[in-house]
Amino acid sequence: MKIAKVKINDSVWVGIVDVSAQTIELLTEQQGHLDPVITIIEQSLQHQSLPKIRKKVSFKEVVFLPPITQPSKDVICVGKNYAKHAAEYADSGYDSSSTDMNDVIPDAPIMFTKAARTMIGASDDIIAPWNITQAVDYEAELGVIIGRGGRFISEQSAYDHVWGYTVINDMTARDLQSRHEQWLLGKSIDTFCPIGPWIVTADEVDPEDMDVSCWVNGELRQHANTHDLIFNIPSIIAAASASMTLCPGDIIATGTPAGVGVGFHPPKFLKIGDSVKVEISGIGAIENAIT
Repeated sequence: MKIAKVKINDSVWVGIVDVSAQTIELLTEQQGHLDPVITIIEQSLQHQSLPKIRKKVSFKEVVFLPPITQPSKDVICVGKNYAKHAAEYADSGYDSSSTDMNDVIPDAPIMFTKAARTMIGASDDIIAPWNITQAVDYEAELGVIIGRGGRFISEQSAYDHVWGYTVINDMTARDLQSRHEQWLLGKSIDTFCPIGPWIVTADEVDPEDMDVSCWVNGELRQHANTHDLIFNIPSIIAAASASMTLCPGDIIATGTPAGVGVGFHPPKFLKIGDSVKVEISGIGAIENAIT
């Protein structure tokens, strides 16, 4: 099942996506501040039926919003989780977390957060603050959506806590990331987290065999498979939940493969007018313009 949140005129709806038919069966309209997708996640955990279908609309009639707009906390992110990317980043001169090429592969997951307010929809524009950064970069990533929450979740039971998966572009201002050493400010610029276009439920995909790809203006820059992750999804969930309680609707970005702009010599940073497409097999694609 694919669940999307869409805007139709001035109303926000949640519905079931039929990719082949390019339609969405609308289930419920958002009322107030409660996120209806998180409500659906919680109801599914209690084996409650989905709301009845209200009507069907085509993709052309909607704007895709971030699938979850009000998670319980900021997006949880994993840095340097593909070996080739860890090496290219350490070699870039922007990596404040590595002292030399001998320690490029982390011994434990490097985890940080990205402000939830950065999230934008599958085709929204990424608005870069050019007055404070000249090193805007892309990062294609698999996003994990938590279903059943918990603390001290074991690796063996971690997949029981996953509700679904989505596509994330973990946009980054490399100069801010390097200057401030801690990554929050370089990662949490408004509009710097395109996400979507929907959530695919966990029963439909194999998260350990998904192709992650990114194109800039049609040029393939990143291509890898999730089996290349240094720290797999269960180990990420175990590490995160050892420190904090995970809640329904929490979002985890699992890391990006090699091919980011900072990894080229000279770097290929983004500029106004560029288009970045991120696609993950079994889920779908998002594409956003840089302004």
